[in-house]
Amino acid sequence: MTNNCDTCPIHNTESLRKLGVNMNTYDFVIALAGNPNVGKSTVFNNITGLRQHTGNWPGKTVVRAEGGFSFSGKRYKVVDLPGTYSLLSLTTDEEVARDFILFGRPDVTVVVIDATRLERNLNLALQVLQITDRVVICVNLIDEAKRKGIVIDQRTLSRELGVPVILTAARQNTGMKDLLNSIHDVATGKYICKPFRIRNEPNKLKKAIDKLSTQLESEYNDLPNARWIAMRLLEGDRRIISALKNDEFKKFVNENNIKQNQTL
Repeated sequence: MTNNCDTCPIHNTESLRKLGVNMNTYDFVIALAGNPNVGKSTVFNNITGLRQHTGNWPGKTVVRAEGGFSFSGKRYKVVDLPGTYSLLSLTTDEEVARDFILFGRPDVTVVVIDATRLERNLNLALQVLQITDRVVICVNLIDEAKRKGIVIDQRTLSRELGVPVILTAARQNTGMKDLLNSIHDVATGKYICKPFRIRNEPNKLKKAIDKLSTQLESEYNDLPNARWIAMRLLEGDRRIISALKNDEFKKFVNENNIKQNQTL
């Protein structure tokens, strides 16, 4: 028994069940996010092998792939999110990806980015970092980057983003063991992420966000993304407004508190 709740899974079992994800035989759930054409499916196939199946998201025509793997004595379910350029919920794919990260609360979100298009791909990574503090950045296609003379400063990128950054070439199995190690370290609390979060709003907007996020934190203890939720509320995001009205945030905060108390 332990009183270190950094080792607790943070996923929301009830929300995952509503999203069609069964966690009965798994310890942790991993979300795989990324722009289209970054090799995300190759990363997914590499770490799950033949232990995968496909279906649709509940109520959607969007295809979902799930797989699993075991590592260092833990069982991981991997959910491959739709390829998307942002999480602004403007398309069905964006809505599915965002809602899974926000309401399902995966224990780790792996953001796969293209080493040859780093600046473009980091837009999605930065958005994910606003929602969750459990992230691993997988810089894939480093073999192609090398051929183009592109060098990725892994340590500096990790330091600036505040999360593990792993360089991979999934087709050649390069860096994949390091990726699994980082997923395990973040999921089990061995690595505590300190994600970079953008805070360059105009002064009036900043004051409004600060006030609203303070109210959210007071109402919902341990809400990890109160500031991001405050911004979405100020924008009139209907899905976030509905979640507040239906007490979805309170439910998953309460569930997380129960998980923590069970380890005491």
